[in-house]
Amino acid sequence: MIEVEKRSGVSLIIIDREERRNALDIKHCQMISQAVQDALLDQSRVILITGKGTSFCAGADFGELTDPSFRAALYDMLGSITAAKIPVIAVLNGPAIGAGVQLSIACDLRPASAVAFFSLPTAKLGVAVDPWTIRRLGVLVGGGNARAMLLGCEKVDAPRALAQGLVNRIGDAAQAFAWAEEIAGYAPLTLAYYKYALEKQFETPRADAELAEAFEATWHSEDILEGQQARLERRPAIFRGR
Repeated sequence: MIEVEKRSGVSLIIIDREERRNALDIKHCQMISQAVQDALLDQSRVILITGKGTSFCAGADFGELTDPSFRAALYDMLGSITAAKIPVIAVLNGPAIGAGVQLSIACDLRPASAVAFFSLPTAKLGVAVDPWTIRRLGVLVGGGNARAMLLGCEKVDAPRALAQGLVNRIGDAAQAFAWAEEIAGYAPLTLAYYKYALEKQFETPRADAELAEAFEATWHSEDILEGQQARLERRPAIFRGR
C-alpha cells in the first residue's frame, strides 16, 4: 500500500510494504505515480517519498522483475517524478537497492539517515539498469563512482554518499520534513525554473538506438535466467555471456 499525508504544503508519500522491505511491483509503481499526480493537483509545494520501517526500498519485487509491464510501470513512475514541476525529496530512512536507487535519484534531493546505503547489484543478477539511470547516476556522483557502483557492485554508505553528492544531508525524518517545509516557502516559479533548467541542460536523454538495443539484450538473455535461478538456490550465478 501507499500512505499519503499532507501538511504545510508538503505531501508525504510512504511506501507501506514493510514485509517486503518496500520492494516495488507494478501496483506500487503505479500507486506512487498516482500519488505524485494527486499531490500536484492538490497544489502541494514539495513532495517527500520515503519507506515504512527500516528500508527505503529494497528494489524490484523479484517475482515481477523480468515482466516487461514492470519495467514500463517503473519508468513511468520515474518519469512522473522528474517531470513534476515541484521539488521531490527522497527521504532515505534505510537501504536503497536496485530500483530503490533509481527511485531515489529520480528525486531532486536526498536527505538520509546514518544507516542508509545505496547498492546496484544488477551485475550479480544478470540484469541491467537503463541508460537514463546510468546518466543520472554519473551526473550526481561522477563517472568513477558510478563505475564502482555499476561495475564493482559497490555498496555506498551514507557518509560516502554524502561525500560523493548522492546524499545532501544526513539526519532523521523530522529534520528532512523540516527542510521540506522550508523549501515549500520558497518562490514556486523559481523552483520550477531551476528544476526544468537542471533537467534540460544536464540530463536530457539523447536518442541512441544502439545503446537501447544493448540494454534490451540484457533482459532477453540466458544469463538473466541463470541469475534468477541462482538467487532462488542461494548460490553464486555462473554467467556465460549469452
